[in-house]
Amino acid sequence: MYLIFDTETTGLPKRWDAPVSDTDNWPRCVQIAWQLHDEVGGLIEQYDTLVRPDGFNIPYDSEQIHGISTDLALSEGKPLSEVLEAFVETLERTRFLVGQNVGFDINVMGAEFYRVLGRNPLEEFPVLDTCTEETAELCRLPGGRGGKFKLPTLTELHQHLFGEPFEEAHNASADVEATTRCFLELIRRRSFKPEELQVTPDYFEKFRKANPEPISLLGLKHQNLKKASEVLAAQKSEPDSGLSRTEIEENKKAVEGAVFAHLHNHTQFSVLQSTIKMRDLVAATAAHGMPAVAMTDHANMMGAFHFVKEVNAFNKSQEALPEEERKPAITPIVGCEFFVCEDRNNKSVKDYGYQIVMLAKNKNGYHNLAKMSSIAYTEGFYYVPRIDREVVARYKEDIIVLTGNLYGEVPSKILNQGEKQAEEALLWWKEHFGDDLYVELMRHGQEDEDRANQSLVALAKKHEVSLLATNNTYYCDKEDAEAHDILLCVKEGEKQATPIGRGRGYRFGLPNQEYYFKSGEEMKTLFRDLPESILSIQEIIDKVTPFDLARDVLLPKFEIPDAFKVAEDAEDGGKRGENAYLRHLSYKGAEERYGELTKEIRERLDFELATIENSGYPGYFLIVEDFIREARNMGVSVGPGRGSAAGSVVAYCLGITNIDPLEYDLLFERFLNPDRVSMPDIDIDFDDEGRSKVMDYVIGKYGANQVAQIITYGTMAAKSSVRDTARVLDLPLGDADRIAKLIPNMAKFGKIFDKPEAELKKKFRSDDFEKINQLLGISEGDDLEARTVNMARVLEGSLRNTGIHACGVIITPDDITNFVPVATAKDSELYVTQFDNSVVESAGLLKMDFLGLKTLTLIKDTVEIVKARQGVELVPDEFPLDDKETYELFQRGETVGIFQYESPGMQKYLKELKPTVFADLIAMNALYRPGPMEYIPSFVARKHGKEEITYDLPEMEEFLRDTYGITVYQEQVMLLSQKLAGFTKGEADVLRKAMGKKIFALLQKLKPKFLDGGEERGHPREVLEKIWKDWEAFASYAFNKSHSTCYAYIAYQTAYLKAHYPAEYMAAVLSNNMNDIKQVTFFMEECRRMGLDVLGPDVNESYYKFAVNRDNQIRFGMGAIKGVGHAAVKTIVRNRKEDGPYTSIFDLAKRIDLRAANKKAFENLALAGGFDSLEEAHRAQYFHAGPDGISFLEKVIRFGARFQESENSAQVSLFGAASEVQIEEPQIPPCEEWGTLETLKREKEVVGIYISGHPLDDFKTEIKAFCNADINAFQNQEAYLNRELSVAGVITDVQHRISKNGKGWAAFTLEDYTDSFEFRIFGEEYLKFRHFLTINAFLYLKVFVREGWTNKETGQKGDPRLQFNQCMLLQDVMESFARKLTIQLDIEQLHENRIQQLKDTLRSFKGKHPLNFVVYEMQEAIKVNLTSRKQKVHISSELLHQLQDQEVHYKLN
Repeated sequence: MYLIFDTETTGLPKRWDAPVSDTDNWPRCVQIAWQLHDEVGGLIEQYDTLVRPDGFNIPYDSEQIHGISTDLALSEGKPLSEVLEAFVETLERTRFLVGQNVGFDINVMGAEFYRVLGRNPLEEFPVLDTCTEETAELCRLPGGRGGKFKLPTLTELHQHLFGEPFEEAHNASADVEATTRCFLELIRRRSFKPEELQVTPDYFEKFRKANPEPISLLGLKHQNLKKASEVLAAQKSEPDSGLSRTEIEENKKAVEGAVFAHLHNHTQFSVLQSTIKMRDLVAATAAHGMPAVAMTDHANMMGAFHFVKEVNAFNKSQEALPEEERKPAITPIVGCEFFVCEDRNNKSVKDYGYQIVMLAKNKNGYHNLAKMSSIAYTEGFYYVPRIDREVVARYKEDIIVLTGNLYGEVPSKILNQGEKQAEEALLWWKEHFGDDLYVELMRHGQEDEDRANQSLVALAKKHEVSLLATNNTYYCDKEDAEAHDILLCVKEGEKQATPIGRGRGYRFGLPNQEYYFKSGEEMKTLFRDLPESILSIQEIIDKVTPFDLARDVLLPKFEIPDAFKVAEDAEDGGKRGENAYLRHLSYKGAEERYGELTKEIRERLDFELATIENSGYPGYFLIVEDFIREARNMGVSVGPGRGSAAGSVVAYCLGITNIDPLEYDLLFERFLNPDRVSMPDIDIDFDDEGRSKVMDYVIGKYGANQVAQIITYGTMAAKSSVRDTARVLDLPLGDADRIAKLIPNMAKFGKIFDKPEAELKKKFRSDDFEKINQLLGISEGDDLEARTVNMARVLEGSLRNTGIHACGVIITPDDITNFVPVATAKDSELYVTQFDNSVVESAGLLKMDFLGLKTLTLIKDTVEIVKARQGVELVPDEFPLDDKETYELFQRGETVGIFQYESPGMQKYLKELKPTVFADLIAMNALYRPGPMEYIPSFVARKHGKEEITYDLPEMEEFLRDTYGITVYQEQVMLLSQKLAGFTKGEADVLRKAMGKKIFALLQKLKPKFLDGGEERGHPREVLEKIWKDWEAFASYAFNKSHSTCYAYIAYQTAYLKAHYPAEYMAAVLSNNMNDIKQVTFFMEECRRMGLDVLGPDVNESYYKFAVNRDNQIRFGMGAIKGVGHAAVKTIVRNRKEDGPYTSIFDLAKRIDLRAANKKAFENLALAGGFDSLEEAHRAQYFHAGPDGISFLEKVIRFGARFQESENSAQVSLFGAASEVQIEEPQIPPCEEWGTLETLKREKEVVGIYISGHPLDDFKTEIKAFCNADINAFQNQEAYLNRELSVAGVITDVQHRISKNGKGWAAFTLEDYTDSFEFRIFGEEYLKFRHFLTINAFLYLKVFVREGWTNKETGQKGDPRLQFNQCMLLQDVMESFARKLTIQLDIEQLHENRIQQLKDTLRSFKGKHPLNFVVYEMQEAIKVNLTSRKQKVHISSELLHQLQDQEVHYKLN
């Protein structure tokens, strides 16, 4: 009745869902065992046999699992037909097929039946499985999918049912015995339902009667198949399979003069899989004297350019050495290890494919590799980038193929499917690649590898394919094996302690430490029995023609009007037509810009156009002009220019830039040097939102296959490598953090380790130097911390991930994959180049920087708000540059929210400078940087006539007049070198570059030229010497005036808007920072300082962004409220515009689209005060639930929905008129209002900040008078060591806890206007102050910042600790600390009525505190101190507020 059976097979199917008729998919059966039992469990028949492998062999990997070798199965197995005959006979007496995970075995045997009979008799039988959700529920083992219990293995089920384990023997007969026992016990325990067994309910009683005790094993003896296979293998092997001494000597001689080179190397561009950096790979190749090296990263070619460049640089460096010192030149072989799957377009099967190594013979081969790598990402990416045989066949030209490691197709099939399949695979590759196919042999000392090699050698000899010896290299030195293992753990997110293996509870790792860059001698010794595998290397090197990947930039073809086309251009590739068209556009633009063209303008235009023609890149200007013009047509804000491109009059006339270079002395040669051909580079700013429109235009014009973004490589910095390594080695988080903090910011390990102490002292600040010494001390230990540091040193700089360059865009003349390999990225629909920003231009690609500048969005938004509110159409480029109010704003230093000028330091200098002309702003922008800042005081003094303006030579005044005789810009150095010493424009630019980058060799060359040239023009040599010396000192600080002018221009526009339209401007500022709550708080404070009200959100006035209402008040944007999305705001605003303001909450619910504004949007609007202006209900009422438990707000939404439903259905009465359905408005429930704290707390929950006030507003006076720090001071405690800080705030969270030793402690979060911080308080301090620690308490703290404890073992200091000296409620502070009040009076303001008002105020606050007066006179600077003897006051917040309202200055204590 019950047939329990199990099989052992040659492996697993490729597809689990394939039908059994697909016999190639299903593995072969090599052993079958079954037991037939009657309905009460009695044994009827038992059968067990091996199946003879006719026409196939048993793969090594399968043999490792069940122990059945091909030889054993051949000697002891029965023919398949005989086995199937016996199986069919047993099936005639069978009602159910039973097994553990029996579906697999049914498919395997079904496929075997199909092969022999052409049909599958097993389909007809019902199945009972012991591995189901029911047995999972029975065993209740955690770790299943989707949080369920996992399906039990046979051992786990056996353990659960019988309390003893059963070791799965992977011997079919043993497994059948255990499965039978479990199955019968499950019946005994009624785990199957009567309908599953097709029996009546009394069946279980009968079964239990026959089996009253738990089912026991039959006690069969099972053959140990593994041992039997080993015995056969031992009999078969020859007594001595090694080589004779003579053969070894002969082989040694054969390879003695042969070269060895590593042709299978992974670099760090195999992301998180290799520790080899490009430079290290080349250095190791050179150190071992190898003539070539290959780079074969996994599926990508990101490193190709760097690889070729690095090898060529090494070869060049050798040419410069004397011949006897030179090392042999290295041939760079560019390759790639591809994942070749069955069908790259099939994304339904997780098929990683086989790993096949391909090497480029020449440049064409490289292009084919690039094509394949691009397709792997763009078409084949599914978990990994994949190609398939169709792609290989298409791009096989000029490519050498190696069969790969154990995951290569041929070796993998030998181990997993059988030699027949492996042979078929080898023949396919041979058919396509002929003599360019090599069978790759590796010897890392692994048993599976040795087994595969035996078959590989035999197959290679049989089919005359050359053998090749390689080592799969992942790290340079053997000692780096552990660091490499850690890197793999970082990739997998595993701990190193997790054992290496497959399946749950294991991790990926290399089996041993042999995957390093071995010497030629080591490799020759390993392959001494196969000298031909070493000799093939020279053969491959001879096939490779080295090539360079650097080339001139290729521009996409720009279509010019027919009138400008020149026939000769098509023949010789000239640019005559483009140059003519550019000249036409430039002169046309010049007439629009300047009106009358003077001689100076014409000369400058002709000079620039000649230089552009000489550079060969007129098309560049035409391309840029085209998309900038289109951007402006689309309403996108375009910046006035950026960087040195602003020095070009041609760019100005074309509308690329908006700053007149002639007016501001901006130089074209700073942008394009006329003496040397170089690629122009124009960076363009667009407003944030418009940038994507311009990108879409470019994609539309040139085609998506010609436009790409640029990849970026994220590398492990020193600190992150420490943290990653610590995580893998299980070093506690606190220790990892402490070690990482010892590394100075931006420092690299290479600049710290192996450096003399004197050098370190010179390079680092004293506090950093102390930390570095601690770090060095740690690294010299032998504990886990030392291991962490030393491993992190190896990993530093490893590639961790890839990203997309923020603004770089590539445009190519043709399909981009013809020029560079591409990949895909999660965040971009465009292709991404596999080459990074540092090499794309060298690789011949046109790179444009499309920058999104938030300030342009800000200006655009302000202009739109002004137009909407006042109907005024502002054009920022037409703002007058001499506007008095704008300069007054700069003079007052009120530049919060002004681009480039908003830092406190800049504000301080602006107040001193008091700028009056645009040139002052340009200079200030250039000077406010590290270095030149020391010139600011002199600049300010000279402007105000406090310091004499002097010039070393009178001729210098022309160019230094605007900056009061101080050299601020690189352009000034360039102009002066031309005027004083006769430098050409090109030489002036070279001088600028040499000074800016401190190229001393170049400066030494230029100095005599400057001195001699100056002398020839009649200038004294000693003065010229001084000028040169001054320039050398600060020319490296001199700034690019073009850049400074552009950004000062944008800043001026923002300042103009702030000065003339303050509310609109600040609303735009707040909108542009809506996602950063800290910034919103900061700018709201600025609004208050400016006297602008910032009101909370309101459904009758707010938009998505911040806006300005009729009363010139700023309204909070509804988009800043959490849970209120674009759609909800859109429907609220649209209905308000169409049908007027909302009159009530019911009116709102009736009118807006309730699908767009859901319950969450309503609730959060109510909490943020969005409905306050409707004045029917206060906030608490919206959330008050009646007896039915439904809140009023929910009733309102339901009311709105019912109303809209009835409106839509518009039921028509019998007489044809629409009937009015009256739906009653819900009643507003009476309830108490929330208190101020509750209201503010809920506001903060939905907006992130307090809007209608701040809990601390009532205590501003106390905070100002008695606090010496803000809460954010505690974020940097090191800066306040050994100081007492007095702070105040509101407690937003508190947790009272008990430590392990039973003592109480607390963690509480204190928040003020600036920040929040979690304090922890222990011991006596906790006992003393715990009664103050309650939520919403207003607290005043005096905290002393002490040095951290010293670790006795290491002598290192821990983090600072806090000592709580005093804790009290903020309400009691005034009472406790106010001792006396001093009133400060200006004699000018002493009027009788003012004195009377002050007298009345003070009298109404009588008390015990002394009262003093200071009367002062400003002009003569006289002051008189007076003490009131009779009158004393009670100092309180009320008194101080009244004094403030009367504008009386006072001082406490």
